[in-house]
Amino acid sequence: MILSRKVHKSSLSAAARALAVIVTLIFLLSGCTEPKVKGSADSAALNSSYPTLKYYTIGTPDPDIEIVNEALNQLLEKKCNLRVEYIKIGWSDYGKTLSSLINSGGDFDLAFATNLDQGDFFGNAKRGVWLELDPYLGTVGREMYDVINPNLWDGMKIGGKIYGVPTNKEIAVPEWWIYDQALIEKYQIDITRYRTLESLEPLFRLIHEKEPNCTVMKLDQFAHNFFALENYEYLLDKSVPLMVRSTDATLSVESIFETPLALQTLRTLRRYYQAGYINEDAAVCTDVGPDETRSVFWREGGGGPNATASWSKDFGYKVVAQQVTDSIVTTESARGAIIAVNARTRYPEECIRFLNALNTDPEIRNLLNFGIEGMHYDLTPEGQVDVRKDSGYVGVQYTLGNWFILKTLRGDPVDKWDIYKKFNQAAVKSQLLDFVPDVSDPQLAAQIAAVGAVTNRYYTALMTGTVDPDVMLPKFNDELRAAGLEQIKEVFQRQLDEWKQAKRLATP
Repeated sequence: MILSRKVHKSSLSAAARALAVIVTLIFLLSGCTEPKVKGSADSAALNSSYPTLKYYTIGTPDPDIEIVNEALNQLLEKKCNLRVEYIKIGWSDYGKTLSSLINSGGDFDLAFATNLDQGDFFGNAKRGVWLELDPYLGTVGREMYDVINPNLWDGMKIGGKIYGVPTNKEIAVPEWWIYDQALIEKYQIDITRYRTLESLEPLFRLIHEKEPNCTVMKLDQFAHNFFALENYEYLLDKSVPLMVRSTDATLSVESIFETPLALQTLRTLRRYYQAGYINEDAAVCTDVGPDETRSVFWREGGGGPNATASWSKDFGYKVVAQQVTDSIVTTESARGAIIAVNARTRYPEECIRFLNALNTDPEIRNLLNFGIEGMHYDLTPEGQVDVRKDSGYVGVQYTLGNWFILKTLRGDPVDKWDIYKKFNQAAVKSQLLDFVPDVSDPQLAAQIAAVGAVTNRYYTALMTGTVDPDVMLPKFNDELRAAGLEQIKEVFQRQLDEWKQAKRLATP
């Protein structure tokens, strides 16, 4: 069970104390002053002449987080004249904890924020919770502003102003189709030929006939955005099935399940399900990991470059992956990971100095990501990180800032970050980049909730082929309209039109 607790205020175990001694030796040998460990950490912060920033982020609290925090502060005191109180909150508790802090006026300086249940970056920016960063990005934050991809900064803008620092990583998250490499080689299949659902049919038929013990097409109840194959993106999320084509300059909002594309897609999925290609439990399946009882031929996933290597590692067997949608920078991908500054902080410049270091200083960034060398990881002869088994510290990479100054992991391509840079250079901006619907109106919020309840009853069954779309789709659309989808569509279209006009007037 994940516990929500401030691990920096707990007592260190005997093992952790022993590790602290090792940290002390490491820093003494490197010429740094001895790091302060539990028992002195809080008093050290109080007695220090440096301001201490309270920084909340998401992730399973680590046994060694205090040790890493003290090592971090040794660096920050020397390089930035500040300290940080580094607080990790468990995945299931983070959103509630941060919301409570914000609503109660609680004391914090920086926080990870993204979607509704992980800090609600957009909603809290509209409420004035986050500090506007523009005045600092040309001065104390200039270095990080220059190294972070400009498309990501565009995605941060709300009303033309920037309220958060995005993680500098892949800037688009296209769809990939993932195949079992052994079967691809066995049947000499050219996966580049398959880019539509319909094109997969002869391939699926072959595998179904020749490999009876194989799950041909693995789907789960989280359901996949097959509409992205035609460059559709959700205005809100899949609970409100209103979409716009990323490449459509007119920004016309469509009720996706009333389009011919949806009917064609759902009929294809139903045909695959009835043929036995899709796993029977798809509508209730929550297991997205490897299947230990049956091999899986085809999966779908959203990701960046180096997909084949990363998914092979995740699934525990070799796969090959083919990108099947364009690399498009959307608001969702740009805002996938953000660190925001509390507008009430007493230390705005210090917050920016810390964020600047996190995005430009490899020593600080690698420490927060991997922990301490010789304790949490070792370096291979090639200089790659080899994480120790049962390491007491694991950073959540996507939450902690610039990836391009990180060391690579053992087994990664040596030129991994060059691969990412080339991928980013090829990405194009969505026509909707930096637009997010305003759903603060209580009547609109109630309609969105009602539509979401309808979607929850139908979406997964339809998108996995489990039910007949010719029977269920008309019922789904009738209930969506009754719940208020058309009214939501009108509001979103009006907001889009106003946003587009404002952008046109703001363009020199």
